[in-house]
Amino acid sequence: MIRVAIVEDEAAVRKQLAGYVQRCTRQYGTLFEVTMFTDGLEILEEYRPVYDIIFLDVEMPQLDGMETARRIRAMDSEVQLIFITNMAQYAIKGYAVGALDYVLKPVPYFAFSQQLQKAVGQLTRRARQYLAVPVDGGMRRVDAAEVYYIESDGHRINFYTENGDFSAPGTLKTWEEKLENSAFVRCNSGYLVNLAHVSGVQQNTVQVGPHELQISRPKRKAFLAALADYIGGGGA
Repeated sequence: MIRVAIVEDEAAVRKQLAGYVQRCTRQYGTLFEVTMFTDGLEILEEYRPVYDIIFLDVEMPQLDGMETARRIRAMDSEVQLIFITNMAQYAIKGYAVGALDYVLKPVPYFAFSQQLQKAVGQLTRRARQYLAVPVDGGMRRVDAAEVYYIESDGHRINFYTENGDFSAPGTLKTWEEKLENSAFVRCNSGYLVNLAHVSGVQQNTVQVGPHELQISRPKRKAFLAALADYIGGGGA
């Protein structure tokens, strides 16, 4: 769930933008939680860094968007800021506070959705999951996004990754539990596949990066359902 704040003093625009976010959910499958504020002072009151993306109107009567952004940035270095403005020259100043971009009023859906998807992409790239894999004589740090699949090999497991392959002591079940909330699913009892690297399924085989793996009959239905959910959700 991606948390979005909309800070806009015009009620009609707030309602329009909230509707755009819902439309993006229908179009792309990404789930959003939207909180709306009428001005900069309202969002700054007891501000906590709980939002992923903030759409911020530049021209507001009590506290303008630029000053609001400066104060937010002093408390939250991670949130994605996108300005809403009537004039592009105001938005350019937003880069001084690390704004991602801006959209011009009146806000068309396409421009808004492009900026929202851009922000989601930034969040996705930032949210790397690193695995600490105990190996013989030490530990290896692996980016989960770079793993094609993990293979059971007796009392050891083999990692096949974009940066080379290696083995480590352990069980596939242990890693299946560690990666429970990630896009890793078994295609058979011996392989735990990263769905992000699946490029195709042909009968009883799945193409995972450069590797072709067997899909077992007992795992086929659940594996294909998980793959369909992953693709349908835009990889979220």
